[in-house]
Amino acid sequence: MQRTAKDYIFIALKGFAMGAANVIPGVSGGTIALVAGIYEELINSLKSFNLKALKLLLGFKFKELFKHINFSFLVAVFGGTLVSIFTIAKVFKYLFDEHPILIWAFFFGLIIASVYYVGKTISKWNAQSILSFVIGLAIALILAFLNPSTTQNENLFYIVLCGVIGISGMLLPGLSGSFILILMGNYLLLMVDSINYLSEFIKMALSGDLSEALANKEMMNHLVYFGLFAVGSLIGLFAFSHVIAVLLKKYKDITIALLTGFILGSLYIIWPWKNDVYLEINGLLQLDRHGEPIISSYEKYFPAEWGGYNLSAIGLMVLGIVVLWAIEYYGSKIEKAK
Repeated sequence: MQRTAKDYIFIALKGFAMGAANVIPGVSGGTIALVAGIYEELINSLKSFNLKALKLLLGFKFKELFKHINFSFLVAVFGGTLVSIFTIAKVFKYLFDEHPILIWAFFFGLIIASVYYVGKTISKWNAQSILSFVIGLAIALILAFLNPSTTQNENLFYIVLCGVIGISGMLLPGLSGSFILILMGNYLLLMVDSINYLSEFIKMALSGDLSEALANKEMMNHLVYFGLFAVGSLIGLFAFSHVIAVLLKKYKDITIALLTGFILGSLYIIWPWKNDVYLEINGLLQLDRHGEPIISSYEKYFPAEWGGYNLSAIGLMVLGIVVLWAIEYYGSKIEKAK
């Protein structure tokens, strides 16, 4: 299919939305990709990083390589994602700090609508797809109710495993990679300490003096941890993409039903009315790389009164549903016009 510049702008906007979702605790960029209609192409594009791609690269056949891996599509998606992470993340941080119930309510509405529109793509609901949906829902709810591990594990193989499993938050709708790392007990080690040390190392490298860094055993250890985590993430990225691509090809309805269950289960985490429960290890409050407490779970409640603020939240919930409906409606019109 020959795409125009306008098509790639829309794909970049979808990538932008994915990046926005990834900064929200409990929300997966995979959910947005699925709802936006680019999930299957994204999975197949990632799956194309295989032996053939390596042969084309080593043979300097870049034109064929770019076509094989769907390069323009991936650049548009991940370009939009990166721009989003470095821009809208700040806006979301302000909204979550100042108006958490309102912003959660908006996303709750989006996810409710997502369940309907993603489920609608299943061509036939039968016993198998219903069972798959229930399994996906059960897995998501079990993960939501699990207590985080308070034991940090520096075993090198376990760190690689954290990368393999953590990346699933990007590929599997309804699952949050950061939340999974908290459950595994290594969020602080990998997403806070190791990244802080990596930032320090880069600053030292840019200054041209690495002697202090090389003499810092703690820094070197954390750089190894981050490197192994990155390796695990790449392994997980390509392994999961191959598995999901096969499932979508051979068992599309069952796979989409499973993912729909994941999305529905994530509504428990996104429920607007809740209090944050912060991560503590041995009675000490754990902070992220910005010096803020790490959220490990949420304490849900139902509003006792329905004043203006809570009614505004309901309004934003409805707005979220309407926004997704509008995206779907105009998206289908554009597809029909092609």
